[in-house]
Amino acid sequence: MTQARLKKLYDEKIRIELKDALGLKNIMQTPKITKIVLNTGVKDAVSDTKSLQEVERVFEAISGQKSVRTVAKKSIAGFKLREGMPIGVKVTLRCKLMYEFLDRLINLALPKTRDFQGVSTRFDRRGNYNLGIKEWNIFPEIEHETATKMRGLNITIETTTTNDEHARELLTRFGMPFRKA
Repeated sequence: MTQARLKKLYDEKIRIELKDALGLKNIMQTPKITKIVLNTGVKDAVSDTKSLQEVERVFEAISGQKSVRTVAKKSIAGFKLREGMPIGVKVTLRCKLMYEFLDRLINLALPKTRDFQGVSTRFDRRGNYNLGIKEWNIFPEIEHETATKMRGLNITIETTTTNDEHARELLTRFGMPFRKA
């Protein structure tokens, strides 16, 4: 089984450099990425279940893994929403698929974004990073004909560290194009 390019880079180079750069005593203390979650809400799903199926197909093409439907936790009469009604789609990536997705995101998808100036440097104060994508057609797996409506998605990158600076340094070494301050 071949190893993902970014996983190999992490094991052979980034991990050792991070240990020294962050002043850590043990190699096991170096931060690493544990999972990446892709998530989107589909407000059209309340009236049209076909839109939810389309989003599932697109998520499966982007991630290479089966997606899961998310359901409403509460009923909201104003939105014609009932508890337990499917209203979104998510995919959790780990191991090889996670590193392959991150590689495609950093090197193929983000540079295709119109007027790209870099991604935000804001973290969630727990070492995790959230990235909002406005149009999913930046991913090379999506053909313009397959998706009838352009939607956005949220990408959450979860790390083992609780320090935002350590997480930022980890993602920077992977090549995440952060905006210059």
